[in-house]
Amino acid sequence: MKKNVAVLMGGFSSEKEISLKSGEVIYQNINRSKYTPFKIVVNKEKWIYLNSENEESNVNLEDFSIISNDSKIKLEIAFIIIHGSPGENGLIQSFFELKNIPYTGCDPYTSALTFNKRDCLSVLEKHNIPTANSFHINKNEKFKVEDIIQKVGLPCFVKANRSGSSFGVYKIYDENKLIDAIYKALKYDDEVLIESFLDGIEVSVGVMNYQKNIKVFGITELITENDFFDYDAKYNGNSKEITPANISEKQKQIVTNLSIKIYKKLGMKGFTRSEFIIINDIAYFLEINSVPGMTNESIFPKQAQMSGVSITQICDEIIHQAII
Repeated sequence: MKKNVAVLMGGFSSEKEISLKSGEVIYQNINRSKYTPFKIVVNKEKWIYLNSENEESNVNLEDFSIISNDSKIKLEIAFIIIHGSPGENGLIQSFFELKNIPYTGCDPYTSALTFNKRDCLSVLEKHNIPTANSFHINKNEKFKVEDIIQKVGLPCFVKANRSGSSFGVYKIYDENKLIDAIYKALKYDDEVLIESFLDGIEVSVGVMNYQKNIKVFGITELITENDFFDYDAKYNGNSKEITPANISEKQKQIVTNLSIKIYKKLGMKGFTRSEFIIINDIAYFLEINSVPGMTNESIFPKQAQMSGVSITQICDEIIHQAII
């Protein structure tokens, strides 16, 4: 008997449109011989089921069901492909925990931790993971520009602490522009992370627990035409993504070992993507994505394909892990 899989996409954040594209890719690649997928768009007001004609109807959140062709269908598994809130910060995972419904990816705590860049860095520093120097600011908290510059130097990055796809991220060269960047970032989140600029090779590493082995699917070098790997570079083609990365064998081994270590130490599940800056033979951890992009432009699907693993196989494995 085929199980009904809800492909959850959309969400509350600036990444909604990217999530809808990722959700479409997942929906198209779920193995129909094993599962029946249903598109579910998550909004703050309501959750919507989109049928094959893109007609909308509400999802019953009491029993996680929909009405299709005048029949009630119980959705049995949640495939979470929501970037940002509520898909990466533990909110939607908590809902499914309460409902006792299997879901893909990390548990609520791990999702919330990895979505909070500041807290995630603090945890990993205790495990001797190299990171950039950083300064933290909360909304309405007083700060001195000179204290920030002394800690992180210039240039530096100002980042909304809980945001993705480089929304609310600014590279600052002039201390006179630092305050403006901080207030811009605070429009995306109540917490801001300011980090020193690391002048090295940026790489993105896809990691997944695949067939009982934590596997690095690929190391991709990110080369952007822009000032840094921002939204435009990620999604509008203003970058080069080179897989495998043009780094030494020693550097590849360092990044591979670190990525697997991070996956284990944080208790990750499903597919993830970690970002690093390599300087000489030190890989500095930037962040990890617990629900990385799965659009046609995204890094992880390309890495998997080069490893000989299809998106359908990835979906099979992740759903299997959710229900065992």
